[in-house]
Amino acid sequence: MTPMRVLGIETSCDETGVAIFDSERGLLADSLFSQIALHREYGGVVPELASRDHVRKCLPLLREVFASAGLQPGDIDGVAFTAGPGLIGALMVGACIGRSVAYAWGVPALGVHHMEAHLLAPMLEAEPPALPFVALLVSGGHTQLVRVDGIGRYTLLGESLDDAAGEAFDKCAKMLGLPYPGGPELSALAESGHARFDLPRPMVNRPGLDFSFSGLKTAVLTVVREQSATSGQLDLATRADIAASFQLAVVETLTIKSLRALQQTGLKTLVLAGGVSANRLLRERLERELVAIGARVFYARPKFCTDNGAMIAYAGCQRLLAGQHDALAIHVRARWPLTDLPALG
Repeated sequence: MTPMRVLGIETSCDETGVAIFDSERGLLADSLFSQIALHREYGGVVPELASRDHVRKCLPLLREVFASAGLQPGDIDGVAFTAGPGLIGALMVGACIGRSVAYAWGVPALGVHHMEAHLLAPMLEAEPPALPFVALLVSGGHTQLVRVDGIGRYTLLGESLDDAAGEAFDKCAKMLGLPYPGGPELSALAESGHARFDLPRPMVNRPGLDFSFSGLKTAVLTVVREQSATSGQLDLATRADIAASFQLAVVETLTIKSLRALQQTGLKTLVLAGGVSANRLLRERLERELVAIGARVFYARPKFCTDNGAMIAYAGCQRLLAGQHDALAIHVRARWPLTDLPALG
């Protein structure tokens, strides 16, 4: 198979990521700009501001990764960009830039599914997982268990019926008065807390592999109100204990469902992917529980757990190598089921 060098562009939400991946040499260069400082003032992502910042940052990051890799535009064989799911305006920025430079350079372009890229991110590591495996995708917008038999060969086993785990992290962080981005702030606070509050592990006593985190979120709100009524104001230690209790409830719920998915499929490999996959407690719990049943868990290094250009370049490269590419018309999607993707032979 002819080797391919692919430029990847990620602009689905609040991080601008650009990378170059070589099918023979691996990742050549990657760069990421986070908009945390921009959105922190508003307590969450402002879509219009996110789109405008992607416009400002995309081309400088392109120049940066080309310089870092020692390459010229003529050295690129294809361009991959995030086509969904995500914020439409933000997606349009990366798609328009990606499609335009591909046309100018005379190379194929391909819109990549954001969650497929997350799912494949562990393939960037020195010891990638072997197919088939079960993937636990946990991010701000998705919580899913998926059987993966190949690229594009996905069977949805279970998903959240309401809030995703990452969304629940962010909302509970707001209840505790933590700044944006709430999820990482809550996890950091939980490090100094004790999980002394009895919170539910949603749906673990029901058959099946679906999730639900809205009830857990409501339980946290109840605890916050009760503790506030008792003391008048939540002190740092109480907030840390609530954060630790919430985080443990989520981690144990995700672990129980993941073990159940492995048991039902008969597989011994779990891939953990998405922004929440960087959570230290979740990694530790899964590693311990999976070793006990003779199974293994794989995940990407922390910098590739959150949104990044490297995963887009890798995922795009696999599909471009198989001959897939998009027409000149640009299509992006706010919602895009993973199971709608075509399978590679």
